[in-house]
Amino acid sequence: MAETSALSGLSWPVRTERLLIRQATPADAETTWRYRRLEPVNRWLTRAPDTLEAYRAQFQEPEALAKTLVLEHDSEVIGDLMVAVEDAWAQVEVADRARGVQAELGWSLDPAHAGRGLATEAVRELIRLCFEELRLRRVTANCFAENEASWRLMERVGMRRELYTVRESLHRSKGWLDGIGYALLADEWAAGR
Repeated sequence: MAETSALSGLSWPVRTERLLIRQATPADAETTWRYRRLEPVNRWLTRAPDTLEAYRAQFQEPEALAKTLVLEHDSEVIGDLMVAVEDAWAQVEVADRARGVQAELGWSLDPAHAGRGLATEAVRELIRLCFEELRLRRVTANCFAENEASWRLMERVGMRRELYTVRESLHRSKGWLDGIGYALLADEWAAGR
């Protein structure tokens, strides 16, 4: 599986000015549940189990754990990141050159730590890891259009809006909502540094 080999091949943990980023372990289920169950976070998550037990089962699935990173600030878990390395779309004759060349990114942050630039710092480092360490050619991120905090973060880290869809994304309580997709290429990222 691309996710397992990609992230496990890096040196962990990674430190930024204020954060420690490391691979998630099964023991992180309870600490991440504490903020992921909060309504301001939970409303935008793709999967939002109702109980700690259901969340723990989801969190500890090998495929999910393999692409999850945890953020620590002052030794406290304050958020998590997702890096799903994937194949790019390609014609059959060149499909082998499109394997494992891009990643979809995701994130969640404890609202108690919002507004201090920690998510921006974390996602910038995540992008650096994708391009410098994993040698990917492209990263993407998607969200509901109403999730302004998420798409504003995508813009702060230099991602470009590529997609705006009308009532294409089904939300568990809000019905059909507009969606937004952002991306960044390795050469764009290098030029912006």
